Amino acid sequence: MEEVSSYEKALDVLSSFITLRSPADKGSKCSRFDFVFDYIKILDLEEPISKMKIIHVAGTKGKGSTCTFVESILRNCGFRTGLFTSPHLIDVRERFRVDGVDICEEKFSAHFWWCYDILKENTNEDLPMPFLFCFFTLLALKIFTAEQVDVVILEVGIGGRLDSTNLVQAPIVCGICSLGYDHVEILGHTLGQIAGEKAGIFKHGVPAFTVSQPDEAMSVLQEKASQLGVHLEVVPPLDANLLNGLKLGLEGEHQYQNAGLAVALCYTWLHRTGHLEITNLEQTSSLPESFIKGLTTANLQGRAQIVSDQHIDIECPGDLVFYLDGAHTSESMEICARWFSIAIKEDSQPRDNFRASHELVQMPPDERSRKNSIQILLFNCMSVRDPQLLLLRLIKTCASHGVRFKKALFVPNMTAFFKFGSHALPPTDSQVELSWQFTLQKEWESLMQGNKGPCNWFFTSYGRHFEIHKEMSCRAS
Repeated sequence: MEEVSSYEKALDVLSSFITLRSPADKGSKCSRFDFVFDYIKILDLEEPISKMKIIHVAGTKGKGSTCTFVESILRNCGFRTGLFTSPHLIDVRERFRVDGVDICEEKFSAHFWWCYDILKENTNEDLPMPFLFCFFTLLALKIFTAEQVDVVILEVGIGGRLDSTNLVQAPIVCGICSLGYDHVEILGHTLGQIAGEKAGIFKHGVPAFTVSQPDEAMSVLQEKASQLGVHLEVVPPLDANLLNGLKLGLEGEHQYQNAGLAVALCYTWLHRTGHLEITNLEQTSSLPESFIKGLTTANLQGRAQIVSDQHIDIECPGDLVFYLDGAHTSESMEICARWFSIAIKEDSQPRDNFRASHELVQMPPDERSRKNSIQILLFNCMSVRDPQLLLLRLIKTCASHGVRFKKALFVPNMTAFFKFGSHALPPTDSQVELSWQFTLQKEWESLMQGNKGPCNWFFTSYGRHFEIHKEMSCRAS
């Protein structure tokens, strides 16, 4: 029998962390934010963290994309970068990137066991082991310390004020992405309450940037900034003309808003760390080449990502094209639906060559063989969210672009990647609990009947880290 590696053992231990109560469980000792400072002392990370030149980013939507743009820009400026994001799609090491690359298994294992063994030895009933995301935060800072990065980009997990990434006491600059309703059971049921939690990352005298926000959210951000002497600036979306004819590395019109925020964060980081030579051009009229390269080569899986199935014979009609997006709020669902509707129409021109009347035009045999391409949208709807808000926004937005869905698949997250360890086996069919999928099915049927649309049903397993999946097989009507 093959011996399990140190890396696989680490993943098994991480799987056991999932059983710990999360920050949402307010009665749990593990949820107390103050504990994170005890963990830092135990791991002897106080001094290294104080020396880190950190960019801290919170928000409801776009913070992962913004952090990705920031990392790519500063890496192309010549700096050694450390990027901590969540969640991961396939491999946990995606959360810890050094110079744009996932940390290798050997280094991950070494840093994991160093942190885990010390914490295990020094925690007890009064100071329990950290919950999963808190442990990831500590591990990230240990990795970035060892790798001697020049800049650390930290993406907040949930909220901001009580998020474990808020252990940072003196970041160089902070950013707040677009705000909306998510994790309301933790952050509050109004935009003002949610904004107050996000603004918890503001630090006295540290400049902060945000994008255009709803009035209720903006007024709270401005109030919190004023209380802390924070200069809060609202950043417009990036002007596409500044890219010299190139496109952003991340798809979707909404990414220009994230890119604008990323540029402001990078300019401020460079100025405050004394690298004025890189930003000697006027930001409003042009961008340094390093910025343009960073913005146009940035890459983040699962954000408006298009993937063709490479295992289907190109000569066989009916090839599959997957459109992947992490949309999980009503606002992000509308953005996702708009992107998907436009993307499938653009993709259908060279692939399907249909006229508006759906009459097939003359085309070479190799192109005609691909005319039945099936487009599948894959996104997220966990049981803590209101499926009606997401599905109705999806249907209406796509319908406004002339797109109708022909089939829906509601998929549980029981797959080969159910555990962190890649050697973990998926559960048997009898172990898969489908009550949430049936709830989604009934909701979808009700919405489709209201829209007089046909719908077929079946279940399948596909991927993991969108938690609860829906694959929508779609074609423009």
